[in-house]
Amino acid sequence: MGSLELEFEKVYTKFKLQFYKRVFGRFESREASLTAVETFCVEVIHALGEPTVNEFAKFVNISQANAAYRVQNLIEKDYVRKVRSENDRREYHLCITERFFEYQRMSTEYIETVLSRVRARFPDTEVEKLREILRIMDDELMPEIAT
Repeated sequence: MGSLELEFEKVYTKFKLQFYKRVFGRFESREASLTAVETFCVEVIHALGEPTVNEFAKFVNISQANAAYRVQNLIEKDYVRKVRSENDRREYHLCITERFFEYQRMSTEYIETVLSRVRARFPDTEVEKLREILRIMDDELMPEIAT
């Protein structure tokens, strides 16, 4: 693994570890109610932007029945709700609830902290270059994940 890959992996790992640390802290106080698989499911649903159950199932490569089961658990735990499509009244879209956004803030707060430190540490031109690199990664270099 080259130097760039190693440095990227180290940063990515630190973001994950900070998030896991916050999640486990919530388990101690009984505030966390999602299993690991449910966490992944709700994050995928959020990233897909109000998919149908079928779109969610196709993306994660699971059966429609398995997806429906996972979604039902998330609905019961108040992380997801179904909203009837205005275009096709037979179809429902999966929408994220406020409870998910409260959970997600555990991750985004640390991102905001680190980016605040980046802005304080580097000149605006370098911060803008980082933003441009991230935009290019998102728009062009990760075509396998269309969100």
